[in-house]
Amino acid sequence: MRHFLKETDLSLAEIQSIFAQAALLKSQRGQTKSQDLAQQSWGLLFFKKSTRTRVSFQVGVHELGGLPVMLNADDMQISRGETVADTAKVLSRYLHGMVIRCHEHKLLEDFAQCGTMPVVNALSDFLHPCQFMTDMFTLAERWSKGKPENFASSLKGRKVAFLGDTACNMANSFILGGAALGVEIALAGPAGYEPTAEIKQQLKKDGLKETFTFTTDAAAAVKGADMVYTDVWVSMGMEAEKAERLKTMQPYQVNSKLMALAKPDAYFMHCLPAHPGEEVTAEVLASPQSIIFDQAENRLHVQKAILAHLTRHR
Repeated sequence: MRHFLKETDLSLAEIQSIFAQAALLKSQRGQTKSQDLAQQSWGLLFFKKSTRTRVSFQVGVHELGGLPVMLNADDMQISRGETVADTAKVLSRYLHGMVIRCHEHKLLEDFAQCGTMPVVNALSDFLHPCQFMTDMFTLAERWSKGKPENFASSLKGRKVAFLGDTACNMANSFILGGAALGVEIALAGPAGYEPTAEIKQQLKKDGLKETFTFTTDAAAAVKGADMVYTDVWVSMGMEAEKAERLKTMQPYQVNSKLMALAKPDAYFMHCLPAHPGEEVTAEVLASPQSIIFDQAENRLHVQKAILAHLTRHR
């Protein structure tokens, strides 16, 4: 049984195949009807609020010929103490796959271990692999000169600068996925928000070297970057830390002055939702370098390709 809980659950060849499939699905959307999930029902279990993830997966399952079954954790017995194991075993009798957005990454691992259907990580507090795959696909569309067969190879050796909370799930995904794809990841954030031992242990567990760099100097990280990335400074569940975080993270705001240190043709990306005036200025968000809405759209195409891949290789 194949799952997609982290970036390294896919080989480089599989990532290339998924990128090529995503490009095809994108180009043919609305013209042909896919049947990859025909006669299948996929559960979408959400413990966290969502806009892009929820809608893109719901539409994606439908467009692949399947039935998306929306599951609100608060409405289920799991919120009243039913075990993950029992929930996974029962739902496996009804559904053909699960997409889960949750807090603890272990819940995903337990669900995959106890169930008998593919499980996809739609975000955990540790990793956000579908977003990382989408981000890399969005860049590969441009850097491969429109040749899908070169998508994965076009990423190798590129430099990505990630600013802000470099201990967050999105930074972790760049650290893990970047090492697998050969992308240089330069992280910059305040002391105390550097990459954690947990992500370093995951690299070691997956047989990957620590290829990322961390600095408290935002300018040093951005210099010569092919793409500059940031995420919200106050994630869900951290509202009590908001005032402190906004003050501490201020030197890492992505603004025009900082973007000027990257390569002239560098892109700006953000997984959204963005907070203009906090982690990024409104000017950068609206600039020609910003490809945030292409990035958001591509969640649909890449996730469809991932679901189809897991179904074919289950």
